[in-house]
This record gives sequence, structure tokens and C-alpha cells, in this order.
Amino acid sequence: MNYEAVIGLEVHVQLKTASKMFTGIPHRFGEEPNRLIDPVVMALPGSLPVINREAVAKSIQVGLLLGCEIAKTCKWDRKNYFYPDSPKNYQITQYDRPLCLGGSVEIEMMGASRSEEGSHREVALTRIHLEEDVGKLTHFDEDSLVDYNRAGTPLIEIVTEPDMYSADEAFAFLTALRRILVYGGISDCDMEKGQLRCDANISIRPEGSKKLGTKVELKNLNSISGVRNGVAYEIARQKKELSEGGTLVQETRRWDADRGMTTAMRTKEEAHDYRYFPDPDLMPVSVSEDWKAELAAVLPEVPFDRQRRYQSELGLPYSSASVLISDRLLADYFEQAVKTGGSPALLANFIANDLLRELGEGEEGVDISSCRVQPEGLSALVKLVEDSVISNQIAREVLAEMLASGAKPGDIVKEKGLEQSSDEGELEAICREAIAANEKAVSQYRDGNPKAINAVKGFVMKATKGKANPKIVNEIIERLVSE
Repeated sequence: MNYEAVIGLEVHVQLKTASKMFTGIPHRFGEEPNRLIDPVVMALPGSLPVINREAVAKSIQVGLLLGCEIAKTCKWDRKNYFYPDSPKNYQITQYDRPLCLGGSVEIEMMGASRSEEGSHREVALTRIHLEEDVGKLTHFDEDSLVDYNRAGTPLIEIVTEPDMYSADEAFAFLTALRRILVYGGISDCDMEKGQLRCDANISIRPEGSKKLGTKVELKNLNSISGVRNGVAYEIARQKKELSEGGTLVQETRRWDADRGMTTAMRTKEEAHDYRYFPDPDLMPVSVSEDWKAELAAVLPEVPFDRQRRYQSELGLPYSSASVLISDRLLADYFEQAVKTGGSPALLANFIANDLLRELGEGEEGVDISSCRVQPEGLSALVKLVEDSVISNQIAREVLAEMLASGAKPGDIVKEKGLEQSSDEGELEAICREAIAANEKAVSQYRDGNPKAINAVKGFVMKATKGKANPKIVNEIIERLVSE
């Protein structure tokens, strides 16, 4: 029998706020253990929670970015369980009246190559609710230590429908979701810092069946690649179990990245095991249309919409557009450069292929915010190429100097004498020399291999140290080899 996998994800995202969910104490990564705590975090007698308005606002913005229905009124519930990382022995969350319902995340399944656009579709969401995070346990051979610095941090849980069917789709979902959340300033989504965590619910069923199979929840997925690897292993494990006549049980399993396998943790809890009830210390939250409109007004264009606009309005190829929209600051940099003039296609090409490469090789890394070359500087460089003052090859050298010194491109070109040569008489002499030195390539070109002529062009550019006008060189070479 052939089986298919059905996957749903539960994604926990720490919100980018200054203080915790129900108290004014700050939250940040890297502090000494148990320093960011107070009576509310530790649930000391008499302490009462106060709702963080900014956390509610950011949660609403997530719902708007993902096309959710925003509840007019939501309420708070207590999820009861006893575990050392929860100082209250319950978690304040939202059960039956969450802040956001429905919605979807657009994903892209990659094409055959980086330059080829993949297929797009929407993955449906069930809900998004707001809650508080718990502490962090660190386990040793015989002991466990608990750090409550993270406890009480604002956390949203994004729950999908069982609407993914492969490990690659789960990977694409998390990649797209993370990009949207970072774009919107909702969270930094750094999985190494615990700002984005994911549990996967996986079941398999006979192909063609509409009934879901036995659900297994997979935990300890510490990276987006880890999600893909863990889900792929679990799908294969379940298929093997059933094909050998075994049965599956509803349980929670742990992904062991070092061993590349999942192991059983416990049987899966049901909702009634948590004894949810309304929190008596917190009033429901009402969301007005005016507040929604105010929050929507400051949201950015979502990445895939931006990519489509770059392709349709600016004529960019998919390869350049997909690189630009991978980071909001990078896309903003590009748009600012376009506003100051210059060809969008040339600007995109220089950013995606040259600027990012140079930044990666320098001390600044690839953080565009620390780049010495401002958008108007890059635009000025591109204009020099458009006006045939310098070639693309020389422009790359000028860009490297701009990053190193911060000088203007025009000044660098004048100071180093890098202006492009368009003297046809001088260039024709060099082209004749190039043809004579590359007889085999010329013969292949005449026999129908158009790429063979690149050897002749390369000779000319090398002889002129990249200063020859490529357009004039092409015209001269094509005329000479046709004689």
C-alpha cells in the first residue's frame, strides 16, 4: 500500500517587545540566569498580571500580515500543568477565543535552479493566539537547572491546518513565515536564541484517503533544516512501521539531531488534560476597527508581493528579485537607489551579484545597514556604466574601492584614469591582434559556435585592462571575422 504524509506545524514566536507579557520587567537574551524575574514572573502571592499592549498590537499585526480574521474580543485562559520550567504551574494563554483565526502563509517550492521560480501555494492556518513563554531547562547527567529569565516573555503560537504533505513543504513554510515576521518587525526569529521554535504534527494515511492517520508530535526541532530532517525521518519511520504490519500510537517524540532519529518521549496529552479555565485576574481585550487600521498602516509589503512587483513593474528577473526580497533592509536599499536614478535591472544585478559578494568578503559581513556605499552612491556608479564611461568590469573594481574608502565613484574613476576607451582605431588594432592570437576560436565561431568568440573578446579586455568599450569591441570583432 502507498502512503502519504500529512503535516501540521505549531510555531512559537517570541515577540520583539521591551518588556514581558504581564509585567514591566525586561526580557533579553544572554543575561545571567534568573536575573530578569519579579513577583509576577515567579507567581508570588498577591502579584497580579497587567497586559502588555505592545504585545497585543504586534500579535494583531501578525494576523493582518497573514490575512487572519482579528477577533473583536479575545480572552485569557490558564493552561494547567506541573513542570519545573513553569513557575506558576500554569501558563496564561488563549484557548477558545484566540486573537486571530484563519489566514494563510504563501510558500514557494524551489525550482530546478536558483534562477528558476518555483511553484507557489497557500498553507492554511487554524489560529494564532498570544500567551507567555516558560523558563528554560538545562539537563546534565544527573541534574537539571532552570533559568526563569525567559519566563513571561510574550509568545505567539501560530497553528497551521494539516495542510503540508512533505518535509520540503514544512521547510518552505517556516522559511516564508520567518521572512514575513522579520519584515514586519514582529520578531528577530533567531532559533539559536529560542525566539522561534517549532513542533510538528505528523501522520500518514493511504493515498486517496481523506481520513487523518494517528498523529505523532515531534519536538526538539532547533533549526529550520532540523524541522525538514526530523519530519522526513518521522515520515519514513511511520511508513516502515505500517508496511511491516505494525501499528502507530499517538505520542510525542523527540528529534535527536546527533543520531539522526526520533525517540519516544510520552503519550500525547489531550486538551482536557490541561484543565483550561478563564484567568480570573485578566479582563478580555477588545480590538477596535480604528486600532486595526492604525496598526495596518505601518505594515510593510509582504516579501512575495514585493518580489512580484519587482518583476512586473521594474522588469527584474526572478533570480535578482528573489535575492533582493530575502532581506527587508536590502530591498529598501535597492528601492532607494532606484529613486535616485539608474537602471533598476543594473542596480539589482550589482546588488545581488557584486555588492553582496564584496560585503561578504569584508569586515562588515553582509549587513547592508553598515555598508559604506549609500544607495545614491551605487546609483551614481551604475549611471557611469549606463553612460559608457566605464565598463562593468571596471565598475566592479570601483565598487570595491568605494567600499574600502567611501569615495564617490566619479572621483575614483578620474583619479585612477579608468574611463572607458571608445577609440575605434586603437581598438581595431587590438582586435586584429586578438583574432590572430585566437585562430582556433575564430574558426569555431565561423563553424557555428557563437560562444567561441568570447576568447577573442577576453583577449581585448585583458589587453586594455578592462577599459575597452564592450559594445564597440563586439561590433569590430564581428566585422573583422566576417571579412
